[in-house]
Amino acid sequence: MLRNTTTRYGWAAIILHWLIGLVFIGQFALGWTMVRIASQRTSFELIQLHKSFGFLLLGLVLIRIGWRLASFSPELPEEVGPVERRAAPAVHLALYAAQLVVPLSGWALVSVSVLEIPSMPFSLFVMPHLPFQVSEQAENFWIFGHKWLAYAAIALVVLHILAAFRHHFWLRDVVLVRMISPFFAGRARGPE
Repeated sequence: MLRNTTTRYGWAAIILHWLIGLVFIGQFALGWTMVRIASQRTSFELIQLHKSFGFLLLGLVLIRIGWRLASFSPELPEEVGPVERRAAPAVHLALYAAQLVVPLSGWALVSVSVLEIPSMPFSLFVMPHLPFQVSEQAENFWIFGHKWLAYAAIALVVLHILAAFRHHFWLRDVVLVRMISPFFAGRARGPE
């Protein structure tokens, strides 16, 4: 059950989904915290950790997109209406875009920073900077962009979570459950 079927997600998609979700939400919390800490030393250490997880997130998202392109997604349950059928792919595409753009904007930020501090993901290697011009103006632009892209992305994540809860608790269909285990029978749950 590694691969997706027409009715179920396989373990690869499920593990990538939850791992990326946890890292993405953790990154938002870490980013929000690191800029509000009074201790410069602690803030610096959290920023380095944030950069490490940002590069990890970028790699995981690229793997997930590759996996998604190489396989297919289960069809939506029959109960899902036409408006939601059209909206779901657009929201998923926006989530993928956000998961790429936010870490890329962070990479751009550290690449143009006048501090020119190297990025060393998890102290394993030096990640080269993007070939952008270093300047205070560019750094301010990317600080603003990274921050507001992250806020927009977390809003999309909250929308995604609320939609999953709606499917599970209100519509009582399989949309959420099939992203938990590929062994779910694939039928909608009836009233209990």
